[in-house]
Amino acid sequence: MQSSNHVLNPELIHIRRLFATPLASIQHPDAQWLNSELKALVAQRMAADLSGAQRSNEGGWQSTDDFSAWGGEACTALVQFAIEFANQLTAVHHVHHGFIEPAFEWKLNAWVNVNQAGHSNALHGHPGAFWSGVYWVDAGGDKDDAAAGGDLEFIDPRGMVASTYNPALRMRVEDCLTAGFSSTCAASSGTFVMFPAWLMHSVRRYDGTRPRISIAFNFGT
Repeated sequence: MQSSNHVLNPELIHIRRLFATPLASIQHPDAQWLNSELKALVAQRMAADLSGAQRSNEGGWQSTDDFSAWGGEACTALVQFAIEFANQLTAVHHVHHGFIEPAFEWKLNAWVNVNQAGHSNALHGHPGAFWSGVYWVDAGGDKDDAAAGGDLEFIDPRGMVASTYNPALRMRVEDCLTAGFSSTCAASSGTFVMFPAWLMHSVRRYDGTRPRISIAFNFGT
């Protein structure tokens, strides 16, 4: 019986990465001015509504979800930036023309989150929306921002995957090494991230030395 001397060439392996889940991010081009204005606006709102709202926050302060109607140049600028961001990530399927750019008006709601040391946000999703987003007005932290924690954490919607069989196993494929595990995104002042609204997410415990201010967005149709 003749044995095979053929060696598998890994370069000949064709891989399709199915069911990708996007996490998009962009830095606001005028973040320094924008964030300075927004911090002053948030401080005014907090002073007028000390109790705030209650959603996923475990500690901290959240505003009502009418941020887009607060008014002022900075608020209007961020909302317009958020809408353009959502539009750039969205295609609409037309029965005759295929995929086209959106030409509708989003149903948008947004609210402010202010977390102090020890605060976090429980695991949740945003039913009824298509995109969700977070803009960090002030990431807080200290000189060693990595030690501040408070990362935005996403849960793999496919479940435990490989870890069901052996927690040490990983899929040695680009962008698949974390399959079945959570992925995180560190806060950064002036950065806007966008992700599917159904993607379950939480905010880990924050331990920074000054308040972390963020603005959450939902986009529906």
